[in-house]
Amino acid sequence: VQLVESGGGSVQAGGSLRLSCVASKYTQRPYCMGWFRQAPGKEREGVAVISSDDSTTYADSVQGRFTLSQDSAKNAVYLQMNDLKPEDTAMYYCAAAEMSCPSLTIWKSSEYEYWGQGTQVTVSS
Repeated sequence: VQLVESGGGSVQAGGSLRLSCVASKYTQRPYCMGWFRQAPGKEREGVAVISSDDSTTYADSVQGRFTLSQDSAKNAVYLQMNDLKPEDTAMYYCAAAEMSCPSLTIWKSSEYEYWGQGTQVTVSS
């Protein structure tokens, strides 16, 4: 499975962006798909994930600002990012796993076997 991201860019603080991730083929159910991000000099961190049953989980830092949705027919997930802050600046990676989103290790990168190449998001103050 290949994951292709799009939608990154540069915005001012308070602005919005929408990221898209499309899987190259049907993702076997159950699955967990979502987004991680990595800022320069920092570790990769989870942002938001969605399972095949539409259950979503958000990192505390983006709760209430970001919304993750999916279109199963298109093998795609979308991350709507509103009220962006400079600390949201990072490379955003789409990730997928062929299992239900793990409850205890949901933000552990090694749980996800498929990764996209990343799309840059830059938020200026």
